[in-house]
Amino acid sequence: MLNLLLKTKKIRFLPFLLCFSIWYGQAIGQKKTDIFSWGDGQKVLFLGNSITYAGQYVAMTESLLLSSRPKGKPQFINSGLPSETVSGLSEPNHADGKFPRPCLFDRLDNVIDKIKPDVVFVCYGMNDGIYLPFDSARFEAYKDGIIRLHKCLVDQGVKRMIWMTPPVHDDPQLRLDGYNKVLDRYAEWLIGYAKMQSWEIIDLHFRMRRYLEARIEKDAQFKLAADGVHPGELGHWLMAKEIVQQLMPDFPIESTWDDNLRNQPKLRQLYTLVLKRQTMMKDAWLTYTGHKRPGLSKGIPMEDASKAYAAIQDEIKALGF
Repeated sequence: MLNLLLKTKKIRFLPFLLCFSIWYGQAIGQKKTDIFSWGDGQKVLFLGNSITYAGQYVAMTESLLLSSRPKGKPQFINSGLPSETVSGLSEPNHADGKFPRPCLFDRLDNVIDKIKPDVVFVCYGMNDGIYLPFDSARFEAYKDGIIRLHKCLVDQGVKRMIWMTPPVHDDPQLRLDGYNKVLDRYAEWLIGYAKMQSWEIIDLHFRMRRYLEARIEKDAQFKLAADGVHPGELGHWLMAKEIVQQLMPDFPIESTWDDNLRNQPKLRQLYTLVLKRQTMMKDAWLTYTGHKRPGLSKGIPMEDASKAYAAIQDEIKALGF
């Protein structure tokens, strides 16, 4: 369209073209450059599977954002649930036949109603392909789940949603030529659909894949996840780094988590407290909001959890954050 208008030599349309170009870049999902606005009492919810439940990337993100000393102190809430999907699918013999994979929609209403989040981070996909070769019916179930989740969050008044592509999968034998090819398809769709709908999205998958590819070239034995699924500290750092760079693009951030800890003397203490608090609170929230996944630790009552949260918050304040 731009070339057609230029050929008409109607110079008076140039201001319009400039505005159109700016709008179009934003509409297809151009990276945001606005600094995230934090507020006291604001609830920031993370939904996801076992990778989110593990919690390191959530705690790293919160720690770095607190280290920027925002005026407001939001409450980060980790509500990741191991084995969970948005597709509602499960393998016939999941967990040796002990239980089917839980589906987010079995608990979502309770989670949103009881937590009332202002911001929701969403990270699904790893379990939704059921660790099998690509199948169009499973793919449609994942897409339907994501679209349904967006509608549910909008209908329940969530002010901001941030979608994240699933982390990389590293097959023990096939490496990136195994199940990760399914996740490539899922991540490509989510990026494209999010841009088309003007959703806010952070790409974790392809950033982690490129990192893993580069490391494998130098060391064929290198892994981000010992079991191919659940990343260690480095993998969680790669996730947190992408989130922080999206939320606060001008915030000075080091290339490794250890470098951040070395260059900010109090960050290690802050991270220890934040991780301790999130670990305690996630089980409390999961127990309070309810779920169908057996085998998880029972959280302490919310009244006790709130007191423990406040006590750790006092320790964080004593560090100067």
